Amino acid sequence: MAAELMPKRLELLLELAPRAKVIALLVNPNNPNAGRMIGDLQAAALEKGVQLAVLNAGTEVEIDTVFAMLVQREAGALVVSADPFFFSRREQLTTLAARHALPAIYEFREFAAVGGLISYGPSIIDTYRKAGAYVGRILKGVKPADLPVEQPTTFELVVNLKTAKALGLTVPPSILARVDEVIE
Repeated sequence: MAAELMPKRLELLLELAPRAKVIALLVNPNNPNAGRMIGDLQAAALEKGVQLAVLNAGTEVEIDTVFAMLVQREAGALVVSADPFFFSRREQLTTLAARHALPAIYEFREFAAVGGLISYGPSIIDTYRKAGAYVGRILKGVKPADLPVEQPTTFELVVNLKTAKALGLTVPPSILARVDEVIE
């Protein structure tokens, strides 16, 4: 579902940073879904009338380099694509976004919990819980082929108000009305 949520993340980010004319997308070129995420966000950016700057990072050093490039490209906001590598580097990403005063949106609430501005996506805890239930059913004898494929049905919108204040952003009521969690 990573690619399908990209347009919604762009929409939320533009509500927080409406003056942004260039939106950067950080993708891991090693992710097999990178092309689809880029395509979905390019279409959404075109529809919203903003430019999309795609930046690739597959290592810690490349993440540092990408943030230097964001300034050159005059990016007004950043969408961090869904990727296990980025999840493992969430402190680095949120610290760099804060250092560059760049509004950014992420997939999981864990990014907002460590200082990221906003996240929108499925609950990783619920995902693991469902995976555990599947394993339990398999261990009780159910054949994996007989189990239905499940996708998340609920998504969390988390906003870090402390980060918004540090960036000089006012979180609009339209977002606050939909938020599942506010971090202060």
